[in-house]
Amino acid sequence: MTLNSIGLDSEITKELATDLNGLLANFQTYYQNLRGIHWNIKGKAFFNLHIKFEELYTDANMKVDEIAERILTLGETPLHTFADYSKHAKVPVGKNISVDTKAVELIVDSLTELLKLERAILVKSGDANDEGTNAMMSGFISEQEKTMWMMKAWLNETV
Repeated sequence: MTLNSIGLDSEITKELATDLNGLLANFQTYYQNLRGIHWNIKGKAFFNLHIKFEELYTDANMKVDEIAERILTLGETPLHTFADYSKHAKVPVGKNISVDTKAVELIVDSLTELLKLERAILVKSGDANDEGTNAMMSGFISEQEKTMWMMKAWLNETV
C-alpha cells in the first residue's frame, strides 16, 4: 500500500475521487433542476416554494464546491463540463416544470438518487479511514434526510 501526502491509500483515494466525481455530476444536475423549478414555479404555492427552491439551490451550489474541493484534496481533478455531468448523472432531469407537486416530486426523486450515492461513498470512505470524505458524506446525508422528510410531508406522504 502506498500512502499519499494526507496519509490515505493512493489506490483507494483514486476510487473515492471517481465516486465523488459521480456525485458531483449528480449534484450539478440537481442544482440545475432546482434553478429551473425556482424560475418556473407557478400557482398558489409560488411564494413559499420560490423561496424554498432558492434556499435549496444555494445549498446545492455550496455542496458542489465542497465536493470538487474534496476531489482536489484527494489529488484528482473534478469533472467540470456539462458533457461529463450528463454522462455520469443518475438524477432525473426536470424540464419546464411549473406545477408545485411535480417540482417537489423531482426534488424527492433527486434526493433519493443522491442519498444512494452518498451512502455508498460513506461506506467506502469509512473503510479507507478517509475521515474528510466520511464527515462530508455524513453531513450531506443528515441534511438531505431532513429535506426528504419535509418534501414528503408537503406531498402528504410518509418517508
